[in-house]
This record gives sequence, C-alpha cells and structure tokens, in this order.
Amino acid sequence: MKKRNAGIILAVIACVLVLLIITASVGWGPSGTGAARNIKLGLDLEGGVSITYQAVEANPSAEDMSDTVYKLQQRVDGYSTEASVYQEGSNRINIEIPGVSNADEILEDLGKPGSLQFQLADGTVILDGTHVTSAEAASQRDNMNNTEYVVQLEFDKEGSEAFAKATRENVGKTISIVYDGETVSAPRVNEAITDGKCVISGSFTIESAQELASYIRIGSLSLELEEIRSNVVGAQLGQRALSTSLIGGIIGLLIVIVIMIIAYKIPGIIAGFALVLYAALDLVAINAFDMTLTLPGIAGVILSIGMAVDANVIIYARIREEIASGKSVRSAIDIGFKKALSAIIDGNVTTLIACFVLNLMATGSVKGFAQSLALGIVLSMFTALVISRLLVNACYAFGMSDEKYFGKALKFNRLHMIAKRKVFFVIAIVCMISGPVFCLINNANGNGALNLSMEFRGGTSTDVTFEDNYEIDDIDSKIKPVIQGVIDSAEIQSQKVSGSNEIVFKTRQLSVEERQELTEALNAEFPIATYTDNEGNEALSINFETISSTISNEMRRDAVIAVIIAVICMLVYIWFRFAD
Repeated sequence: MKKRNAGIILAVIACVLVLLIITASVGWGPSGTGAARNIKLGLDLEGGVSITYQAVEANPSAEDMSDTVYKLQQRVDGYSTEASVYQEGSNRINIEIPGVSNADEILEDLGKPGSLQFQLADGTVILDGTHVTSAEAASQRDNMNNTEYVVQLEFDKEGSEAFAKATRENVGKTISIVYDGETVSAPRVNEAITDGKCVISGSFTIESAQELASYIRIGSLSLELEEIRSNVVGAQLGQRALSTSLIGGIIGLLIVIVIMIIAYKIPGIIAGFALVLYAALDLVAINAFDMTLTLPGIAGVILSIGMAVDANVIIYARIREEIASGKSVRSAIDIGFKKALSAIIDGNVTTLIACFVLNLMATGSVKGFAQSLALGIVLSMFTALVISRLLVNACYAFGMSDEKYFGKALKFNRLHMIAKRKVFFVIAIVCMISGPVFCLINNANGNGALNLSMEFRGGTSTDVTFEDNYEIDDIDSKIKPVIQGVIDSAEIQSQKVSGSNEIVFKTRQLSVEERQELTEALNAEFPIATYTDNEGNEALSINFETISSTISNEMRRDAVIAVIIAVICMLVYIWFRFAD
C-alpha cells in the first residue's frame, strides 16, 4: 500500500469515527436523529404503559389464562421485544409496554379483547376466534393493477377444516365476522378455501384494514377480557443506576484498550481505535434498527465490547507468532489475517446460527437478546476483519514495519495434554457432572434446581399509595431497604405510576404474615395514604396480588426448542465445515 493511499484510508476512517461519535452523542437536525438519547429504552430505564385486563368469565381455568397470556405476549412483541405479559391473581392479566406514554393510543391499537365468531347468513357459527393463528393487514394488486389493501388470515388445522367445509358449501354467499355481537365485516365467498389461508378484500384503506385485523387478532384469545385500568408508569431504576452502568462501560472499554496496548504495542492502539469505532457503530445501529435497550441490554453491549476484542487478539497473536518463526513483518501481517479469518468466522457463524433460530422461534426478551447479540457479532467482525486490517496496512505503509512495533511472541512451556489425557478426561468428567449434582442438592434442600428470578417464578405485586411523593432514587435508597429487611431478598422491582404517589413493588412470593409485617414496616417509615372502604371504615391504600412469571411456560418451551434446534444446526455446520 502506498503512503498516499494509506493517508486517505486513515483520514476516511477518522472522519467516519468522528461522524459516528457526533451522531451517537448529539444527532442531526432538530430532533437529534441518530442520537443515543433517542434509543428506545425499556421499562426499567424509561417506563411505559401498564394495562390490566380482567377475564369476563368468573372462574377461568388456569389453562385458558396461560394460553391468553402467551397469545398476548406474541401480540405485544410488535411494540417491543421487551414488553411483558403476566397473570395477576386468578383472573387478571397485566401488559407492560416500554417506551410509550399514551395508554389510550395503545388500547385503541391493541383493540378491545372480546369474543369473535365466523357465522353464516342464518347465524350458524362456523368457528370462533381461537382458531385464528394470524391476522395481518397487507396490500396486493387488483385486476386493474391498482394497489388494494386487504386482510390476510390463517387458521389452525381444526379451523382450516371447518372453514374449508363452510366455504365449499357457501360459494357466492357471505360469511360474517361477528365481534362482541356486532358484525364488523361480511365478505363474500368467491371460491372454496381449503388451505387454511384466506384474503378479505374490499374498499379498505390501510387504516380500516389494520383495524379489522386488530379486531380479529384480539378476538382470537381463549378468554374474553375487559380493561379495568391503564396507567403510565415511570422507570423501574433511577438515573443513578443508568449513570453507573454507563461509567462502568467506559471504564471497562478504557481498561481493555490499555491492556491491548501493553500486550500488542501498535496493534493494540489499532485494536483500541477499532473498539471505539465498534461502540459508536453499535449505538447508531441500535437506534437505526429501533431496538429497545434495557439495563441488561446495556450490560450486553458492554460485554460485547469485550467479545469484540477477541478477534483482534486472535489476529495479532497470530502475526507475532509468524514474526517469531522468521517471517517478515509484511508477510506476517498477510498470513496472520488469512489464518485467523477461518477461526473468527467459524466462531461467529455458529453464534449467528443460534441468534437466527432464537429470533425466529422465541418471543419476548429472548428474541430481543438474540437481535442485539447478532448485531454486535456482525459489527465486531466488520471492525476486526475490515477496519483493523486497513489500519494495520496503513500503519505499515507509514513506516511501522519494524518487529519492535508488534512485540514479541510469549514463550510457554508446552502442556502435553495427549500424554496426560487420562488426567484431563477425569477433570472434564468431574466438571461435567458437578453442575447436575449441585442442582440436585439445591433441589433437595427445597430451593429448586436453579436459583430462578421472578421472571421465571412469579411472586407478589404490592400496590401502595403513599401520603408523600417519592422519586425513583428515593425509592431505591430509602424504601427498598425497608422491604428487603422484611422479605430477606434483594430482588425487588418498583414502578411509579406517573402523576400520583402510587408505587408498585414486585417481590418474591409473600406469605400472609410477611404481607402484614411489610404493611406495618412501610407505614411506620413512610405513611401510607388511607381511603374509606365499602363498609365506611378507614383502610390503608395497600393491595397485594399474586403474579405469575413474565416468562410463561410456553415461552420457556419455545426457547428450549429453539436452543435444541440451534445446537443441531451448529453441529451440522461444524460437521460440514470440518468434513475434510
């Protein structure tokens, strides 16, 4: 590479980095397009909308409640992969959607959960909404090649058979879609529909097509629901928690860069530059792809920075080994990148396979994790294999061709693992069986095989209205320690209802005695507001409800299946990749 070309490359990369940093820090235009402050944040960092539904049926079965929670979770994934749905008590369902502030808008878009039926002209019910697997607004070309808006439906196996029979016997007649006793559409049957998929066409606008699709989707629930309250809730964590996380990320990045410089000299500086570029790219990409960032997501970004340096370590270690074997610096750079390429690609492709399967099959936060991880992997490969190589070659063209700029390969005493294979087999077997053994011991002690959080176990929701107003930082530093002292657990989530003194705390399952003790402890330190009940007595404004896990059994099943399929796909890739 000539010096002139090297100078151009360095200048272009430097300009790109400056533009990315400006974009991530302040953005462009009046709204700050691309700025990190415009990234959608989760309930823990920004708050959002909380909606509570109640089943119309007096005593719904646990199976129907679980099925309804699962279907609603799939529905709200369209707003955010960090949205959560969980059961409260025996007949209520809570929906929490981050990053929005208008509860009425969400309610209108989500629709009113009611009963849905497909009926013939004489009122005969063909099937109900529980057999609808999907309903989406779409567009297609009509006979005049004009764009028309339609609603596309898909039915399950039982629904497909019933719909095929009905359409076969009623060609030229109408089939009404009845929602809560009101006909919302009455399309005419043009032909028998036997594949379980149908298209409703007519004089739709995009808005009316979306509205009908929303009616059908929400009417496909196992239970008929009614809204009993909706609130805008504040962030679960204070500004201090966010600032601490960001500072921790910056410190971690700086430490990694310093270690790389000490270990690899000039390549370490290049790796540090590439890491800063990667971090800026990641923030801009998260914004561009409209991903929702939570506090665990921030931890994931920080972790991905550490993972991004792995590829640089593989490359630069290989370059130093080639130099130590007698190769020239020029030759060592080319061979180092070439030989490291396959290891980097193989390691990242297998992880990308897992991300693809999880994104395709899983729901909720599992899907969000897969998306953010895949984004980080792709960007880290780009910065390591493209940006780092351009920078190393440019630095070489500017005269940094002496071996001293790359450091010396460290010499290690060889560990003869094959010769001592019996010892290492024993160590490996002990490590493999220790995990299941400790799980069994933990389960025998009544703590469960794994120490699961509330997302998996559920717990108790405590709704308290205080006499005074408390901000998030006050809740974290003053109120939570009192709760922790009663329940002997640090796992406490809090949400403040905007515009009120109402705060919702979520903890592990509490007994009747613990609930009473918690009420007394809170009222002693932070006076609870009172109200007059139906019998005219004054009562404290505190309410306890048992809540289900936000990760339902169906979500766990989907995630486990996705992991098994991902492992199989990775093994197949490895088998073909190393078949020779």
